Amino acid sequence: MLKGIINAKFFILSIVWQTDATLIDNPRFAVKNLSFEWLVGLRYTRAGKRSGRNGFISFISMISMFGIGLGVAALIIVLSVMNGFQKEVRDRMLSVIAHVEIFDATGAIPDWQQTAAEVQKNPAVLATAPYVDGQSMIIHDEVMRGVIIRGVLPELEPKVSEVADKMKSGHWQDLRSGEFNIILGSALAAGLRVQVGDKVTLAAPEGQMTPAGMVPRLKAYTVVGIFEAGHYEYDSGMAFMHVDDAQKFFRLASPSGLRVKIKDMLKAPLIALELSRSLSGDLLIRDWSQQNKNYFAAVKTEKTMMFIILTLIVAVAAFNLVSTLVMTVTDKQADIAILRTLGASPASIMKIFMIQGGITGLVGTGLGVLFGVLVAHNIDVIVPWIEHTMGVAFLPKELYFITTLPSDLRSADVLQISAIAVVLAFVATLYPSWRAARVKPAEALRYE
Repeated sequence: MLKGIINAKFFILSIVWQTDATLIDNPRFAVKNLSFEWLVGLRYTRAGKRSGRNGFISFISMISMFGIGLGVAALIIVLSVMNGFQKEVRDRMLSVIAHVEIFDATGAIPDWQQTAAEVQKNPAVLATAPYVDGQSMIIHDEVMRGVIIRGVLPELEPKVSEVADKMKSGHWQDLRSGEFNIILGSALAAGLRVQVGDKVTLAAPEGQMTPAGMVPRLKAYTVVGIFEAGHYEYDSGMAFMHVDDAQKFFRLASPSGLRVKIKDMLKAPLIALELSRSLSGDLLIRDWSQQNKNYFAAVKTEKTMMFIILTLIVAVAAFNLVSTLVMTVTDKQADIAILRTLGASPASIMKIFMIQGGITGLVGTGLGVLFGVLVAHNIDVIVPWIEHTMGVAFLPKELYFITTLPSDLRSADVLQISAIAVVLAFVATLYPSWRAARVKPAEALRYE
């Protein structure tokens, strides 16, 4: 049996490597370095085009390979863009909101300085700042809008958020106690048709009792700045004033709570849990992910569904290998029969065709990863070039605050996609390989 297997190896070398003079002249070198299953599998992968049938099989194999590559590249590019959008929106949110917020259920934290000192004991905390939150109506020239008022200390707020760096006009430091100044979001200012220096009127949620009955409390403020965070929710519905003025407007004895910045924003839920156990008093704590829970849940669901849909595209391309290998098995039945008569086992025959399909899957996956990574890394150059060439804008400035496609390529995504593509290609080889192993030599050679 061993002699028959050795003879089979030299038989295959003389048949399938006829175009390779080096291997013919020195077959023992090839046998020593590669088993005959690998040699035959590699030869079938690059099947010659001496006949129309072999050429067609080679063409189908190439289509399967490029199909896998295209699916892998599409999955890498789409996930990178979705990661980029998620990161961009998250960063714009965190330019206004804090990593962690600590507040009292009554609406006013009793002693914010003491609480801030306790929070600062946590090594993960970088800075804290007091704030006041409340809702109001803002009025200018018969235009009325709902607005969230946030009272801040101008000298401490830049340590916990980036809103001071988002000023479109005016100066952040013009928020001074007792001057009743206000800074508006860009979309809110545009809706009210106000600019820096204009006066706006705020209506407090609680009215004022007078002999004539309940009347609204109104207070005039001077617009000293306009900010643009790049997130419509904040740009269209948020305004900042000094924390002392906000306390007077909402009739609070102290700030509503503390805003906290930590070293790693991704650990905000863990830090919030640690603070809830270490702080004294009946305080409530929430992190940035809880404040926008619905949004991030929707993004996660969308990303998962896109991953599943595009993985199915990769699966379709991978399972095209089934038809390629089935045609190869049918075309090579005589070769299979000769191998079997020379001592090759069914396992060896099965391995040959698994190698053929596996190499196709690996090459296709490699091409897809290469193309996908290149596009994902250069999407900020490719998309503007396409827009300029075709004269279109994928993200018009009139409709979107994000005018360029962001990309955040993650190695974990690339590895996961590659592994899935290779596994699917390997699974697709099982049935054709099993069918090849079941070929009976006598029946295959009957009409040869």
